[in-house]
Parts: sequence; C-alpha cells; structure tokens
Amino acid sequence: MNYVIRSIRADEWPAAKALRLVALQDPVAHLAFLETYEDAVARPDSLFQERAESAAEGATGAQQIIAEGPDGEWVGTLTVLVEQPGTKDWAGFPVERKQGHIVGVFVRPEHRGIGLTEALFEAGVEWAWGMGAERVRLIVHEENGRAQGLYRKVGFVPSGLVVPLTPTPGESELEFVLDRS
Repeated sequence: MNYVIRSIRADEWPAAKALRLVALQDPVAHLAFLETYEDAVARPDSLFQERAESAAEGATGAQQIIAEGPDGEWVGTLTVLVEQPGTKDWAGFPVERKQGHIVGVFVRPEHRGIGLTEALFEAGVEWAWGMGAERVRLIVHEENGRAQGLYRKVGFVPSGLVVPLTPTPGESELEFVLDRS
C-alpha cells in the first residue's frame, strides 16, 4: 500500500469536514452514523474546528486517524475516544474501566478491500493502548453486517451489550470489544 496512516493536525479541519460529509452520503450511513448529511452540512465550521482540535495529534482524550492516499487525498478515517472509569458513555451506560471507543469509521468505496481499514484500526487500537486503555470498543447497528464482519476480522467480538436506539424504537446497536492481551 502506498498510503500514509497518521493522526490529523488541528489546522486540517476543512479536510476532516469534507471527508465526514462524504461519509454521511454513503449508502449505509443511516446505519453507521448518528448524524445525517443534512444535519452535518448545516453545522457551523466552528464545530468542525473544535472536533479537529480535540482529536488532533498530541491530544489525549481523542485521536482522529486518517488514511492519506498517494495523491494526498484523505480516503479513510476513524476516531478513538478515551472513556474514563466512573463516567457514563454516550448512551448512559456506566464506564467501568479506561477504554478506547472507536467511532466514525469510513473508507471511500474505491479504496476498500485493500487492507486500509485494517491499517486504520491497527493505528487506532495502538493509540488507545498507548493512552492506557484496558480495552477498546465500538458500537455497531444490528443490521450493519458489513461492518460487523470487518470488526470481527480485526479481532473485535460481541460483548453481549445491546444499546437501544431511542429515536428509532425497535432498533438497536451492539457493542463489540477488543481486550488488551
């Protein structure tokens, strides 16, 4: 692969915003993201600037990692959040130990199937271990079989935790975890 896997810099927020908007137009975006394209495009640039700053190289609470193609184009991304014990996660569940939480996974369709997503996961998980995480987790829609297959391939397993989607009664998401070995 002739790609660079790296953390973003805070001043790269326009590229982070652009890739997020591309991701939200993916055919399975409704299963993969808790945000719509219409909502994201209406958000002020200051939100994207803040997101980039809080997850840029050197940040300790989150890290956005990108895959940069041979021509410099950003072709994939994922973000790892650090969740501290004694807090609650986004769904209101208690966090019992320090953990990484992977969100915002996306690779442009024309770059899928070449190991790029696996490389993003490797970098994200390594960053979480470096921050002292005892495990890394992610939440995936129960109907997103493509993503579940990828997560299993990179070592994640279902924990048994089911997260109901409150805006959509009857739908839920599943927690997948990777324990530090």
